[in-house]
Amino acid sequence: MAHDFSVLFVCTGNICRSPTAEGVFRAKVKAAGLDGRVRTDSAGTHGYHVGDPPDSRSVQAAKSRGVDISGLRARKVGPEDFRDFDLILAMDRGHLTHLSRIGPAGVKARIHLFTDFATPPHRGREVPDPYYGGTNHFEEVLDLVEAGAEGLLAEVRTRLGA
Repeated sequence: MAHDFSVLFVCTGNICRSPTAEGVFRAKVKAAGLDGRVRTDSAGTHGYHVGDPPDSRSVQAAKSRGVDISGLRARKVGPEDFRDFDLILAMDRGHLTHLSRIGPAGVKARIHLFTDFATPPHRGREVPDPYYGGTNHFEEVLDLVEAGAEGLLAEVRTRLGA
């Protein structure tokens, strides 16, 4: 199925932050009636968890806010992603640097920090890795992801004229 716009969310292992962002944004896109027009996916900068589902704590935290990410599976960013996605969104500055370094020439304009789309006070903040933290860390990730997803949806609507 062809889409009018595509977004890839990227974190380290693709089991906490980026699948959460993908799920939250996908739900917002669907609620806006744009699900047939916007493609979403997520990936990791490293292949530590390829094929694995999201961390159970991420699944539970997202579920508590009405978002099901249990069916997602981790994968590693590949060369084709730089060709296939309109926006590639990093969860932190380390991911941003990594993506800029491995991406082919001419793609830097499409690689951004995810929270650059959020409104203050969330704009430009890194989405922290909750993996070694408690439940409150996963809630913090969701707060930042929801703020970023709202702003990103506004940007996508503008780009699509919707």
